[in-house]
Amino acid sequence: MIEQYNPLTSGLWRENPALVQLLGLCPLLAITTTLINGLALGIATTCVIVAGNAIVSLLRNRLLPAIRILVFVLIIASLVTIVDLLSNAFFHELHEVLGLFIPLIVTNCAILAQAETVASRQPVPRSVLVGFSTGLGFTAVLVVLGALREIVGRGTLLAGSELLVGPALAVETIQLPMSGLLVAALPPGAFFGLALLIAVKNFFDIRRTHAAGPSTEAEASRIS
Repeated sequence: MIEQYNPLTSGLWRENPALVQLLGLCPLLAITTTLINGLALGIATTCVIVAGNAIVSLLRNRLLPAIRILVFVLIIASLVTIVDLLSNAFFHELHEVLGLFIPLIVTNCAILAQAETVASRQPVPRSVLVGFSTGLGFTAVLVVLGALREIVGRGTLLAGSELLVGPALAVETIQLPMSGLLVAALPPGAFFGLALLIAVKNFFDIRRTHAAGPSTEAEASRIS
């Protein structure tokens, strides 16, 4: 049988916004030079998705169809502005590193897609759950890609953790016995890393489908 839809885990694997829907690739490719940078942007994006879904779901029965997209964009832009100001106030050095990519969360199509396809049609609890799953899946890709590029490109791991958690809770940077390859830290490394992650996901999906048997493959192709 086909695996039943689970709103909590779907965004992590089955409907991952970065690996399946290929949304939000601009910040994904640009900011993932280190694990900490990816984690920070992922947390900010997840907060916007969850809060945006909750607000849109609360207003879903009062929105006029003709202006719903405009309202969605205004809500998302307001939330991103709040996140941008808070990060600048409490994590100023990290805010300087992330730069323009926090305001650019507004242009992340995954957030607008959540508002249109989920929050505007579902009650608040389910909208928040699906939004959290989507944000968590996006964050996971940011973290994994950032870790890969940091290890291969710089020969370190967890560099700059004090920017996110403060000096008191900062983790010591792991120095690996390698100097790193510059190409991994440059934009081409981001494309190669993302392609590798997509290939790995597709490999496991195909292997799982084959292991489930021909009946499952036929049903999966019919549903898709």
